Amino acid sequence: MSSSTEAPGRTGAARPSDERRNVACYVYGIVPEDVDISDDAVGVGEPPGRVRLVRHGEIGALVSEVDADRPLGRAQDLVAHERLLDEAAAEVPVLPLRFGAVMTTPEAVVGELLAPHHDQFAAALKEIEGRTQYIVRARYLERPVLLEVLEENSEARRLRDRIRDLPEDATRNERIRLGEVITYAVAAKRESDTEDVLDRFSGCTAAAAVREPTHERDAAHVAFLVESERQADFERTLEELRREWKDRAEVRLLGPMAPYDFIVTER
Repeated sequence: MSSSTEAPGRTGAARPSDERRNVACYVYGIVPEDVDISDDAVGVGEPPGRVRLVRHGEIGALVSEVDADRPLGRAQDLVAHERLLDEAAAEVPVLPLRFGAVMTTPEAVVGELLAPHHDQFAAALKEIEGRTQYIVRARYLERPVLLEVLEENSEARRLRDRIRDLPEDATRNERIRLGEVITYAVAAKRESDTEDVLDRFSGCTAAAAVREPTHERDAAHVAFLVESERQADFERTLEELRREWKDRAEVRLLGPMAPYDFIVTER
């Protein structure tokens, strides 16, 4: 996909509807109306539906035909949905809709989605233009984080020393309590380290959203909205974090992707 200054209507028309099929219109997201759709852009379905643009005014909806009798929700459908939006977001501003957004016809997309919310969508697209979402995910290394907890928490050290040379059956309660202490201590570390990450990136990002942890050893899980002119600063800050945390946590970067964490779409 790419932005274009050509007049609307240059993209290929929808395939003639097949009266033998009960088809619906799957909606992926909202983009500016001057977006070109590549011929090989495909989305959900089996076979994957060809993606096209339904325009109204200054905006358009990325859509494809789907079999209305086929339930959505398979893993490959979600992957196709996210892949299309992330590829689009790498080139043009896009407002992602939630997975599974289906409307009856392209006319319904215009009448029920684009027309009633045209000005809101157009303003939101201008606001995110030149900005892309990235996710910084850090996960504690198991042994280093346990050593940190034992060093900092006297109760954890005391419980560890008590159970060290005793049989498991004789120290069941102590082992349960030690697990609880470690869990609470790691959660406290996560809160502190997440604040550290937010502070580090505050000067080179336009917005941030803390995500829920997906693993018991998550150290931070934060989505950032990054302006294109601050991309180099963002990458330098990431490398500094990786260097400083290399002995205690693995730091991963996901993206670029559609700004899922910074856009709220109505049903």
